[in-house]
Amino acid sequence: MTYHFSKKVNLSFEDAITRTTEVLAKNGFGVLSKIDIKGTLKKKLDVDFRPYTILGACNPGFAHQALQAEPHIGTMLPCNVIVQDIGHEQVEISAVDPMASMQAVENESLGDIAGAVQGLLKKVIADI
Repeated sequence: MTYHFSKKVNLSFEDAITRTTEVLAKNGFGVLSKIDIKGTLKKKLDVDFRPYTILGACNPGFAHQALQAEPHIGTMLPCNVIVQDIGHEQVEISAVDPMASMQAVENESLGDIAGAVQGLLKKVIADI
């Protein structure tokens, strides 16, 4: 089982972030955090890295359900979506597969929630 869904697009890096954020919103996700990996690595380690941003996406309804079912599930929230420049004028957008990450949690009630979120994230990636 893979732990992510991915799609390559012919957009600029910034346009890919904008498009990803818009499609997430249309599917009920807000972006709680935006981590610029390239900028952080340059600042902290003085190393060059490709454009790479992590978007911390959250669907409040599903997050609430998951937190009610499992009090420590916050350690696995939000759902990370990455946007990375892979060269050759292509950008790859990837989302975590919540079914893969939930396998580590021994709580059967999370299965339906993870399945619903998985379906939404697959739709997000397909719609970008």
